[in-house]
Amino acid sequence: MSVVDFFKDKERLLRKQLQSVEIKSRIEPQLRQITQRLSETLTNTLNTPWLGRFTSVQDTKPVLVKPIIGKEAQAFYDKWQLFIGQETQQGEWLLIDQNRINQFAAVTEDDQWIHVDEQRAKAESPFGATIAHGFLTLAMLPKLTEGSNNTYPEARMLVNYGLNKVRFPYPVKVGSYVRARTTLKEVICAKRSVDLISEINIEIKDSKRLACIAETVLRVYL
Repeated sequence: MSVVDFFKDKERLLRKQLQSVEIKSRIEPQLRQITQRLSETLTNTLNTPWLGRFTSVQDTKPVLVKPIIGKEAQAFYDKWQLFIGQETQQGEWLLIDQNRINQFAAVTEDDQWIHVDEQRAKAESPFGATIAHGFLTLAMLPKLTEGSNNTYPEARMLVNYGLNKVRFPYPVKVGSYVRARTTLKEVICAKRSVDLISEINIEIKDSKRLACIAETVLRVYL
């Protein structure tokens, strides 16, 4: 609503409130005179050249400010954008033996019999043997995803920033071999770092079932 329309509405409201004919007859000429002067003043003001430099708040569109990105981060981002949707890494097979399971149980104090009691697990467990903790499998991701060569030679530092999703579809029996296969899903660029969001599938050797499916966020500092 313009300023002129605002005052016109106020004038109409005031006229309705003037119930007395006598008051109306006295004030109405003065109201017309005030309205006319106000209209002339506003018209002259709006026609002033310098006022054209100002825009209405309603007409202003939000300006999207692109973040300042370092050259190294931009180059890394552009490079890995090309690999989205592709398998970027396949790890080596790793043995999950009872010693590894026992060490993890001791560190985490999760010593449930299905993990550490071999005799009872053989007799009572539906798997016929002890199984690795799901979190043990997850904790092995850094080892399982390390390549023979440095995958990110440009990086100053790598940080496991977090996990978006984690599932353990099938347990890992003691004595099994597991490996990780990584598929890049998304690349997000910041000022001096790049986040690589990947889906990692941990396979069990000689099994069609997956031990773990995890969506990870690796932050690469450049």
